[in-house]
Amino acid sequence: MNTTNNLIDALRSQQGWQAKYRQIMLLGKQLPTLPEMLKTDDVLVKGCESKVWLHLAWDDHSGCLVAVGDSDTRIVKGLLAIILAFYNGKRSDEINQMDVVSLFEELELIQHLSPSRGNGIHAINEQIKTFASA
Repeated sequence: MNTTNNLIDALRSQQGWQAKYRQIMLLGKQLPTLPEMLKTDDVLVKGCESKVWLHLAWDDHSGCLVAVGDSDTRIVKGLLAIILAFYNGKRSDEINQMDVVSLFEELELIQHLSPSRGNGIHAINEQIKTFASA
């Protein structure tokens, strides 16, 4: 699995939106596909135009987040890969201090996404934050 630093470096090395877009699509291809039996309505992220399935759990030994997900569109799957790399392996106190939307702004991705995709990023972020706060 990609680490956040690897993803950031890969995206920063790309010049221009089209190159970043291709990189995001490649990240989506690298994200494992969820088995169909895990793509249930109860794990669909509400607020996303595309279908996004998100499974969240805490590792019993480390107390860190284990998140897996999938999407029905390649670009969203790539964006999801960035979000999962950002939050996976973090404790709830760390997650509560983090904000993936800031990362998307720093990487100059948010301004190139449609408003509905931006809303989806916020919805995924909120679902993870809510899980971490529970």
